[in-house]
Amino acid sequence: MRPRVKEPRATLATTCVLVLMCAVTWLSLTTGTYSLSLPQIIATVAGRGSELDAHILLNQRLPRLVAALVLGASLGLAGMIFQSVSRNPLGSPDIIGFTTGSATGALTIMLVVPAAASGSPGIGVATGALIGGFLTAIVALVLARLGSRNLAHQLILVGIALGALLASVNDYLLTRADLEAAEVDRTWQYGSLNALTWSQTAPIAASLISLLVPALLAARSVRILELGDDLAAGLGLPVTRTSYLLLGLAVLLTAGAIALGGPIGFIALIAPQIARRL
Repeated sequence: MRPRVKEPRATLATTCVLVLMCAVTWLSLTTGTYSLSLPQIIATVAGRGSELDAHILLNQRLPRLVAALVLGASLGLAGMIFQSVSRNPLGSPDIIGFTTGSATGALTIMLVVPAAASGSPGIGVATGALIGGFLTAIVALVLARLGSRNLAHQLILVGIALGALLASVNDYLLTRADLEAAEVDRTWQYGSLNALTWSQTAPIAASLISLLVPALLAARSVRILELGDDLAAGLGLPVTRTSYLLLGLAVLLTAGAIALGGPIGFIALIAPQIARRL
């Protein structure tokens, strides 16, 4: 069998996206209220810049840039996995309730156990988001299996219902908190990379990067699943086990992204669709 040749269009599209990403990276590092030129950036990276340049570049803009790149990649891959397993373009974690479930876990830690949220930067929130995401996934899968043996057809509807229910739980948690904490956590629910530091970004970003590798390696299994359960099983793929493993990986990516930047929506929904069309 001849090896499959990569499509020139895919190579061109990937190259253009990388060039665009480099341009946006450059703009994010150099522009703002305090502008930085190329010589200033080079001097700062080499350790010869001023203290103000080093603070702005290394302690403020760079951790936010790393967080944005890792968070975007994680949500994009999580959305791709969810949409492929469910074989539905609406099957992204923010639509089918997994993002809301992770946010519920994180809010529970922040409001009910604030000491755990403030102990180690981001670790308590990440743990809550992870637990909330996995509990939501387990409940959604169990309910989807009760309605039908076809996981793809039921997961979307069950997830939307769970998302609406958990959104009400999140609102209830906010009403039970004191005013100052409620305002801070309500702002967190909109998602933001503002004020991120290395102490918050580094551990979660490192964990997400370690998850990106198996997510990319799973591309072949994802493509086979998109052919349908019967054909995938005929090609020798253990459909149920593979679906559960992929969903678990997607939940990890989603929970980590939420712990890093909050429940940022729409990226997981639209990024896989843009990638497919490119």
